Amino acid sequence: MLGDMKPERPLDPSNRVMAPQAAEALRPEPPHTGVPATAGDADAQERDRIARARGGDRAAFAWLVDRHRDRAYALALRIVRTPAEAEEVAQDAFVRVWRALPGFRGDAAFATWLHRIVARRAFDRLAVLRNRRAREAPLDGVPEPVQTGTHEDDLEHRERHARLERLMATLTDAQRAVVTLYYLADRSVEEVAGSLGMPVNTVKTHLSRARAALRERWDEEGRA
Repeated sequence: MLGDMKPERPLDPSNRVMAPQAAEALRPEPPHTGVPATAGDADAQERDRIARARGGDRAAFAWLVDRHRDRAYALALRIVRTPAEAEEVAQDAFVRVWRALPGFRGDAAFATWLHRIVARRAFDRLAVLRNRRAREAPLDGVPEPVQTGTHEDDLEHRERHARLERLMATLTDAQRAVVTLYYLADRSVEEVAGSLGMPVNTVKTHLSRARAALRERWDEEGRA
């Protein structure tokens, strides 16, 4: 648990506005599969794969991993900030999901359940890393923003994305996780709360403060 904070004001879940350019840079382009499919088809497929995976079908579980690993990795990366560590967190989370899957009853969406596990593993890993760094001599320099490669041919978009990544690094761990799930994974406030194990009002507070901070710093850089 990351601690409860009294929200400054209720947040309208439909109001997903930071700076327009920042929101655009944050949201990834949907993957192109070349095969038209509806959300209902994909959801039905997922329910089928979950049922089969619960029975020990490894191929069905591999399908679930393929569908969710990018967002699981993205969430882990936002929290631990290091690609190698994020990869380990995501892999560890999927191992835990596989072991716990027979007990999954669908009380929450599979993605919400998975993100909850990823977030917990990421915060645990972050605590380990910080303890390790506290015992080691500090290193010079600051890690560069993570590049996702989205819109590689669009220089303007990549510049905005790099700028946003730099600003995201100034947020708290909890704020980065909330913003990632709300914008990148397109989850509702309630789903974010379920994924991170936070009260809804705490999620609203983190999201409101993160948006305000990003908007302010984005505007400051624009005026510089």
